[in-house]
Amino acid sequence: MTTQTLSPAFGRSALPFLDACHPDRPLTVHCYRPENHRPENPVVLVQHGMLRNGDEYRDFWIPAADRHGLLIAAPTFSDAAFPTVDGYNNGLVVAADGSITPPEQWAYAVPARVLAALRAGGATTRQQAMLYGHSAGGQFAHRLLATQGHAPFAAVIAANPGWYTLPDLSRRFPEGLGGTGFDDSRLADWFRYPMQIFAGDQDIEENDPNLPAQPEALEQGPHRYARATFMFLFARTQAAALGMEFNWTLTEVPGVGHDGEAMSRAAAAFWFEGGRIPPAEELVSGAAGQL
Repeated sequence: MTTQTLSPAFGRSALPFLDACHPDRPLTVHCYRPENHRPENPVVLVQHGMLRNGDEYRDFWIPAADRHGLLIAAPTFSDAAFPTVDGYNNGLVVAADGSITPPEQWAYAVPARVLAALRAGGATTRQQAMLYGHSAGGQFAHRLLATQGHAPFAAVIAANPGWYTLPDLSRRFPEGLGGTGFDDSRLADWFRYPMQIFAGDQDIEENDPNLPAQPEALEQGPHRYARATFMFLFARTQAAALGMEFNWTLTEVPGVGHDGEAMSRAAAAFWFEGGRIPPAEELVSGAAGQL
């Protein structure tokens, strides 16, 4: 497989990207490279929400990028090329007829190939990136960890997903991992990775039209905050029952609701300011609240 190259200039850029496994589904990688960035500095891959607004999610990270010399890259999955939740949130795993597609077609492999393209283009020498996803991007991020190798990712935060794929082989994807061909070794790998679930404690709207409301989602709780707790406790119990190492963490972000900008600020402080979760007035000041 030929590696494409991505060479973002300093400042903002929007670079076309054709993934080798999806040549008919063009992406755009919205990048930000501050003047103080050096190729050895950290890379943050950012997964946008349901609005497919990778440019805005990139911009949410610009203050942190300037402060810490970060390279930001937001692979953007357009509605046209990756339509509906099946095309983005659910990663093309389920075909139109309900069957499970071949793993090489799953969209969850794209971020690792974006990182490889950034290396090939000379923008970074890093072998690993940090991966952050909010809302639909949080769904994408945790399902990526459930289905892909973890070597490309130094850390992963799934923030405010609408609902979760449970670490359960008896439930069919996307409710669980049933039908994917995985076995207990995949669960063990997922549990072992230090996945970080971020939950705004004010993300408690029950009538949001964008909140998944199918029975499998409602079983996890009435709102996103409750579903984060459900997922964490379910996984911890499942890992204990199977005798597996469990390294996930659940981090509450006080005073924040379903706000992509505020949660991005929280993630940036957590990763690059010593595990700090800023107070709500610092996080929501001027925040736009994008999905």
